[in-house]
Amino acid sequence: MCVCPGPRRIGIPVRSSSPPLFSDAMPAPTQLFLPLVRNCELSRIYGTACYCHHKHLCCSSPYLSQSCLRYTPHPAYATFCRPKESWWQYTQGRRYASTPQKFYLTPPQVNSILKANEYSFKVPEFDGKNVSSILGFDSNQLPANAPIEDRRSAATCLQTRGMLLGVFDGHAGCACSQAVSERLFYYIAVSLLPHETLLEIENAVESGRALLPILQWHKHPNDYFSKEASKLYFNSLRTYWQELIDLNTGESTDIDVKEALINAFKRLDNDISLEAQVGDPNSFLNYLVLRVAFSGATACVAHVDGVDLHVANTGDSRAMLGVQEEDGSWSAVTLSNDHNAQNEREVERLKLEHPKSESKSVVKQDRLLGLLMPFRAFGDVKFKWSIDLQKRVIESGPDQLNDNEYTKFIPPNYHTPPYLTAEPEVTYHRLRPQDKFLVLATDGLWETMHRHDVVKIVGEYLTGMHHQQPIAVGGYKVTLGQMHGLLTERRAKMSSVFEDQNAATHLIRHAVGNNEFGAVDHERLSKMLSLPEELARMYRDDITIIVVQFNSHVVGAYQNQE
Repeated sequence: MCVCPGPRRIGIPVRSSSPPLFSDAMPAPTQLFLPLVRNCELSRIYGTACYCHHKHLCCSSPYLSQSCLRYTPHPAYATFCRPKESWWQYTQGRRYASTPQKFYLTPPQVNSILKANEYSFKVPEFDGKNVSSILGFDSNQLPANAPIEDRRSAATCLQTRGMLLGVFDGHAGCACSQAVSERLFYYIAVSLLPHETLLEIENAVESGRALLPILQWHKHPNDYFSKEASKLYFNSLRTYWQELIDLNTGESTDIDVKEALINAFKRLDNDISLEAQVGDPNSFLNYLVLRVAFSGATACVAHVDGVDLHVANTGDSRAMLGVQEEDGSWSAVTLSNDHNAQNEREVERLKLEHPKSESKSVVKQDRLLGLLMPFRAFGDVKFKWSIDLQKRVIESGPDQLNDNEYTKFIPPNYHTPPYLTAEPEVTYHRLRPQDKFLVLATDGLWETMHRHDVVKIVGEYLTGMHHQQPIAVGGYKVTLGQMHGLLTERRAKMSSVFEDQNAATHLIRHAVGNNEFGAVDHERLSKMLSLPEELARMYRDDITIIVVQFNSHVVGAYQNQE
């Protein structure tokens, strides 16, 4: 079968005469050790591949199934793919050594790759206004796409209480996930502001005075802002808070966090759509807003204020709470629902929003209109705009847009748009002393690890306590020597757990390097991290993780006050 390398990309190749629409110039770690996997070793591992022009590489592998892919390429475009010889034939025609050789990354090289994007932040217990229920957070990213399509954000709300943390999973490029990661927290923060503060901010803008800072960002150096679009983004945000001022007379002082989160998500998505329709006199900005609108992103955001935890989720990233039981064991509490075909309520919602005549086509092959895996997302105007509007915008847009096959492609059975929404599902949880941490992660993690394993690994890492279970071999025939090896690995795992100073890094190490027995296999980890760009996406997705650690003493004090 022929598939696009990123499940987050729609498999529509572009013409070779024009640049790819979504080739975002984003600094991201590259495959530093590509030469280390080559020759017969490469052929032994990776099977065959077929090539398409530009970044739309269609790959076939015995290890990759359609269910792993974010998008299914349309059959009409299968002719764009031309088979390339197998890696075995390739290496046989280009022998560099008379005997097969194995090339593995050394542990320091593995650590260098895993730690390239890690970030940690320790929260002051008292910030001058409130006692924080968060001790701190660790975050990290491991790219599979080039450039990486995931984004992450974390910020402290300065004019209200609480902290915002989120992961954003892009598809059809990283333009939309980048924009959402920059803008969404401002929309949420503004939605949470009281009427008086909104008036104060608006008056400051009118008079040219300095604005009150709304957010304090906690960012890795690679997590950048689009300076070119800052004025455009600010003007859209200002229009939003002006409307909030007009709607709110100041009589009510209570802010509904759930409503604020929903309004912020929906308003940002509406602004992304409107900016693309209106365009911009600046050709660079005009192209940028169109790229943002035609690509897409899911989002999973947590707002933590004391013991009040709200999770707003749009798409299939997840929020998982790590709970330590009285006996010291760990359990997982899911705080988000996937918005895809595995969620029966989502499928039913979609069918109810469209005529009965579309009941068999609105969800096809477990995808929206047979193409898109998440049923909720930012951007993706191809699933929201009418056909006439899409044609008008494309025809009046820049040549890069008009010449791109993807943007001109209309999904099949496209009769009653919109088919997609960015409205989040909001979950509330009141923190308890046994709630030790929260894991926010894109689906690249959840595709490789079960939620209970995720919570157990993080919990044991944070506490340094390992609750050993009898080794389960899962039906494998294991010799005495192999069992001795497994026990040795377990002992090594216990002694080396603190080689990672970041919980998210430790979790990525397990997600990529775990063997069938749940232990990190350095050989496997080395191979996975050595994959060239053309093959990495066949075996895993971008992985972005934020691990938030709670202060149990503060949470317990909140309970005692009541």
